[in-house]
Amino acid sequence: MLKITVKNHNHPLRQILQAGYCNTFFLRFRGFMLRRKVGENSGLILVQTSESRMDSAIHMFFVNFDLAVIWLDKNRKVVDTCLAKRWRPFYMPSQAAQYILETHPQRLNEFQIGDQLSFETD
Repeated sequence: MLKITVKNHNHPLRQILQAGYCNTFFLRFRGFMLRRKVGENSGLILVQTSESRMDSAIHMFFVNFDLAVIWLDKNRKVVDTCLAKRWRPFYMPSQAAQYILETHPQRLNEFQIGDQLSFETD
């Protein structure tokens, strides 16, 4: 899986954030299911083929920990955020999104609606 460094151009992140780039059905489906934890400096970027509210909805079944979820539009602008609680059935963004960043819950306050993010490979 490709590793991406996430940058926030509006509010610099307090620590580096590297995320796996999940651009296939299997990688998106697996997500954080059945994993033991997420590191504070890591996460996943779930990539959809286009912007949509329904297609960018997530579930937390078989996820054993809470997650910070940041939804981004096709231009990588933050359109919604939430703290997703473990084992909850459904979270959907308030606006259409193409990218879903899932990371450690303590990172949630580093992202605000309207922030411009970029993804960089090493």
